[in-house]
Amino acid sequence: MLIPEDDSVRLLSQILEGLNYEKLYKAYSFTGRKPAVEPKILFKVLTYAYMNNIYSSRKIESACKRDINFMWLLEGSKAPDHSTIARFRKEYLADAMEDLFYQLVQHLHEIGEVKFEHLFVDGTKIEANANRYTFVWKKAINKNQAKMFTKIQSYIESINLTYMTNFTVTKETLLNDIEKIIDYLKKKKEEEQIEFVHGIGKRKSKLQKFNEELEKFYERQKNYNTHNQLLDGRNSYSKTDPDATFMHMKDDHMNNSQLKPGYNVQIGVESEYVTGVGIFQDRSDNTTLIPFLNDMESNLGNKYQNIIADCGYESEENYLYLEEKNQKYYIKPQTYEKWKKKSFKNDISKRENMVYDKDKDEYTCHNGKQLRPIGIIYRTSASGYRSEITVYECEDCNNCPYKSKCTKARGNRKMQVSKTFVEKRQISYENITSEEGILLRVNRSIQVEGAFGVLKNDYQFNRFLTRGKNSVKTEFMLLCFSYDVNKLHAKIQNERCEKHLHGIKIA
Repeated sequence: MLIPEDDSVRLLSQILEGLNYEKLYKAYSFTGRKPAVEPKILFKVLTYAYMNNIYSSRKIESACKRDINFMWLLEGSKAPDHSTIARFRKEYLADAMEDLFYQLVQHLHEIGEVKFEHLFVDGTKIEANANRYTFVWKKAINKNQAKMFTKIQSYIESINLTYMTNFTVTKETLLNDIEKIIDYLKKKKEEEQIEFVHGIGKRKSKLQKFNEELEKFYERQKNYNTHNQLLDGRNSYSKTDPDATFMHMKDDHMNNSQLKPGYNVQIGVESEYVTGVGIFQDRSDNTTLIPFLNDMESNLGNKYQNIIADCGYESEENYLYLEEKNQKYYIKPQTYEKWKKKSFKNDISKRENMVYDKDKDEYTCHNGKQLRPIGIIYRTSASGYRSEITVYECEDCNNCPYKSKCTKARGNRKMQVSKTFVEKRQISYENITSEEGILLRVNRSIQVEGAFGVLKNDYQFNRFLTRGKNSVKTEFMLLCFSYDVNKLHAKIQNERCEKHLHGIKIA
């Protein structure tokens, strides 16, 4: 045989033969004609192409005609053309890719490669297939909309004075209000038999001018409504790919960031395999953790025992969610690195450097004065989570020799503390500094950051080929599917199967 027994293409074919393609074949059930290449075979070809860093549909077509491994996968079928491959990836695979990916994860679990024990979570920004100069900013939309509303009110006043009417407009019902006024002006035109004129040298009547301006305002407002609908809580989007948000990309070796349209890609890794994928439009990792874990649990039917993540995922909401799910969290506090510095330990203004009496619920400052609770305020996060904040005030800061180092306030020092957050942060800190926590933190940097390093550098995947959130998710899941098969093949070759964690090397 020309293809060796231990070639990755044979392992791929063996794994893919064991998957259920019901959802994939359902996508073809309404087309009314038999596909030129069987969907299962086309999926094999596409996956093997991604395993070998071939992403262009034209290059895949070329490989099917020239590469013996691709020919072997085709099983005698005619090589698909680039349009068939592109159509399959964009249209037919979209509804089935997630199901196929998690079937692979379940297969890895069945053969003992994945135990659903330690999930290492991280995210990265990947550039969208969109022009970087097609941005729409929420701030600019709001600013221009407010200016236009002022102009509209001015025009309405002029109309009311001219025709002795009492029209009013509100921001909430602006389109309907303008429509009513336009209808009134059209009736007025018919009653007074005024003819609208166009062209150079013709004088427009006052009614025609009012009508034309209002129609322009009406169209502009429709455009603003469309922009606001597409923004949907975001600060920006791209006209070329409306699902993409403008994010800072670490482009060069100095991590200098540039603002480009992209997606926040989240992955979960266990035993070096990617076991979960999420595509988000939010630039912050903080709000992605809960929907990401929910999506993984619903697809796998299992939840992980331990969640290991960096400081970008730390929030009171995330801590409480993981506690409610009985999942142990190893999330590095955002102030973890600062805590180790001598300058932080010597800073008397920091809450961490004050003595706290839990029974009396009061802090003691550097001068021996007590900070006692004076009230409670509530803060709502971007995700809608409501946290309770206790406000503490020092009993007396007058004539305090340390006041300039402690606070800039003219009166007594005040301090806002979320007791729940402080308590959960301390638990997480104890978890990550334990013997097991240190081992898991080391593995997080090796496994999940290592996976992104391979995907972005070795696989040279730095920009999506498709557009739209669903298509992008399909594309990235296909890449991770290929990554997992390659990883399994490498482990088999190196006799590293069922090795789940890397040990700590002691210098």
